[in-house]
Amino acid sequence: MKVTAVIMAGGRGERFWPKSRNSYPKQFLSLTSDGETMIQKTVKRLLPIVAYEDIFIVTNENYVPIICTQLPEIPVSNILAEPVARNTAPCIALAAAAVNKKYDDAVMIVLPSDHLIKYDELYINTMKHAVKVAQKEDNLVTVGITPTYPETGYGYIKFSTDENDDMGVYKVEKFVEKPCLDVAKEYLNSGKYLWNSGMFVWKVSSICKNLQKFLPTIYEGMLKIKDSIGTDSYEQTLSECFESFPSESIDFGIMEKADNIYTLSGSFGWDDVGSWLALEKINKTDEYGNYVSGDVITINTNRSIICSNKKLIASVGLDDIIVVDTDDAILVCDKEHTQEVKKVIENLKICNRRDLI
Repeated sequence: MKVTAVIMAGGRGERFWPKSRNSYPKQFLSLTSDGETMIQKTVKRLLPIVAYEDIFIVTNENYVPIICTQLPEIPVSNILAEPVARNTAPCIALAAAAVNKKYDDAVMIVLPSDHLIKYDELYINTMKHAVKVAQKEDNLVTVGITPTYPETGYGYIKFSTDENDDMGVYKVEKFVEKPCLDVAKEYLNSGKYLWNSGMFVWKVSSICKNLQKFLPTIYEGMLKIKDSIGTDSYEQTLSECFESFPSESIDFGIMEKADNIYTLSGSFGWDDVGSWLALEKINKTDEYGNYVSGDVITINTNRSIICSNKKLIASVGLDDIIVVDTDDAILVCDKEHTQEVKKVIENLKICNRRDLI
């Protein structure tokens, strides 16, 4: 069976302000020393199992030119522009319509565009096995991540301890929301929970059956979109359908309700690059635990992240601080408060400073 990939690339990456902006969000930035952008890395690591012509990217219509520039190998017809943002369920339904139109039935590997993987070979082996599981009956497969500490910023997947096969495939018991620290510690110690990575594998026919059952409005719109692909009415049909769709996540809309859900445990060095703290995990730090980029001088500075754009940044006597410089803004943040960077966006909106968002 044909194997395809769907990359969801419509996010805005607000916690990476001031480098990530509405006009050029995180997935199109290079955050590693090799110069490759996040979405380029996502596509590149898929190539051992999915050809360029079978990779579909769902994105904001404003980002289509960026994707065409960064990924010229992807057919333009495979870049699917959402007219409005409606969360992951409509996003995946749009991709399913396009894949179904092109191949009838096929396996879909569904991925965020802005995650990093340290061990590509382990990742590919995990995905190959997920594909095999997804091809059986109407299985929906999610790739979980083996937790290494009690993270409170991720949702979790509870799985049955009865192994399904010798490759570590488990039946999913339930999805749980982001826990408090004490509960996260319980999850970690139990050995029965994985981090929810937002990576999925299923056949088009499998996800369509579940869309029809649990999200009928989206399913009906998906059929209309599929029928209009390649016709003059496509843009109008797409716009009308998306306007009518509820804003619904695939997790809440389907994964928390469906049967035949299985999970594989991924131990391939996954990072969702959710905040500036990721830079010190995915890049080399100096002997004092600092990650620096650009023209930077550090004196008595420890465990800090400092990114210069064009100006020299000199830090003196700093511990656990993040400094990010761009042409029109500077972020100075204590590392313990990185999740609050999104509040800067909220304040800028209130102050009508949309030129900086």
